[in-house]
Amino acid sequence: MNDIMIGFVLLLLLVAAQASINGNTIKRSDFPDGFLFGVSTSAYQIEGAYLEDGKSVNNWDAFSLSPSNIEDGGNGFVADDHYHRYLEDIETIQSLGVDAYRFSISWARVLPRGRFGEVNPNGILFYNKILDDLLLRGITPFVTIYHHDFPQELQDRYGSWLSPLMQEDYVHFAETCFKNFGDRVKHWITINEPNLFTQMAYKNGKYPPARCSPPFGNCSAGNSDIEPLVVVHNMLLAHGKAMKIYRRDYQQKQGGIVGVVVDCLMYEPLTENDLDQEAANRGLAFYIGWVLDPLIFGDYPSEMRQYLGNQLPRFSSSESNFMKDSIDFIGVNHYTTTYAKDCIHSTCSLTGNRTINGFLDTTRERDGIPIGEPTGIEVMRIVPRGMREMIEYLKKSYDNKPMFVTENGYSEPLAENENQNVLQDNKRVEYHKIDGADVRGYFVWTLMDDFEWVHGYLPTFGLYYVDRETLNRIPKLSARWYQDFLNPQYVREYIS
Repeated sequence: MNDIMIGFVLLLLLVAAQASINGNTIKRSDFPDGFLFGVSTSAYQIEGAYLEDGKSVNNWDAFSLSPSNIEDGGNGFVADDHYHRYLEDIETIQSLGVDAYRFSISWARVLPRGRFGEVNPNGILFYNKILDDLLLRGITPFVTIYHHDFPQELQDRYGSWLSPLMQEDYVHFAETCFKNFGDRVKHWITINEPNLFTQMAYKNGKYPPARCSPPFGNCSAGNSDIEPLVVVHNMLLAHGKAMKIYRRDYQQKQGGIVGVVVDCLMYEPLTENDLDQEAANRGLAFYIGWVLDPLIFGDYPSEMRQYLGNQLPRFSSSESNFMKDSIDFIGVNHYTTTYAKDCIHSTCSLTGNRTINGFLDTTRERDGIPIGEPTGIEVMRIVPRGMREMIEYLKKSYDNKPMFVTENGYSEPLAENENQNVLQDNKRVEYHKIDGADVRGYFVWTLMDDFEWVHGYLPTFGLYYVDRETLNRIPKLSARWYQDFLNPQYVREYIS
């Protein structure tokens, strides 16, 4: 995607916003050729078949063996049974009329023991069948290599991402994917949300391996001020080394492009005070720049070095050279926006007054007024302007680097799930109409209700409802809206 198309993204965002204000309808025919619409999923959240056909136990399998780790006591052992129902699901994807489908490869299914064992032919066969069927139906695959799940053996052997050895295992996994699937995959994502995963797993202790320290949490082991920095450093180097191999050995003959996906939480100042504006800028640097600056400029943001000093790992000159400009595009996962309050010159919470957070507190309220309407996950509020602000921030900060919105979605508040017909999801329709359905490279999260990590099956982001008893997929109103939107004759209105 070239600079002109990126500029067009911003124009579309503004047009979409204005159209919503004026009550006009945005149609697919308003977009140029090459503007991709899709849906996203990830392996652990939908596949199930957790020990079938040679797959090993992964980190989430082990973690969810303790039901108290998951809000509803659930796990991904069966999930949506996509492993056995993938043909049905691909037919559903085709029926929506999307251009592209983003999914991930289960590391434990392809390399059950990492580099300590052999490639699992059944895993390769499964993903070959998915790729071939997608292409047969004219659907472009966007493939995420690592989406939060890896063989538990790598955690048991050397502590997974806390060790540089994980870089070697990741590169082996990535190259296995390039070798086996790269002839058909033209859009690769190396790592999904390194910033979010690290924050949840090594700062707050909510994701496996559940490491943290006070005041962020009360885990059996961990250091919330240091370990997240080490983990992201290893992830970035793993990406950089894999990208170096892809560009050297595969890119020219396979013709693909490679990006990384970042959790793009937008920060706004709590007040008009300059200090809070600076805090919002620090929040963006410490959360988004933390990942993107090394991959585009070759080093961490100066704000991070200023406050973290020697706690922040350093890249060698050779590492900086191969890390610089090591992505072809940015994957944008955007769900919400938060207010930022300065903690350098103000009294803050115990967690706000820490260098790892950039000395800022976040809040979802200003003067008692919520930043947006609630959703099925407490920290996520509906803030339509946040998407436009984020795209503009990325455009200015990273020299018009091509971008795709790889995740954007809405889950009904839990009370609404319990009390209303889950198939009449009017708010999800409204959400996608005003907050992202008009962005180039836009992927809805998610195709169907799934295992939403520590929240289990409580949030319902899917366009399709999944009956937990029968696992039948039932279209919600939003699925019909998206289907009609993607049809050139889209004319129906679903918001009264």
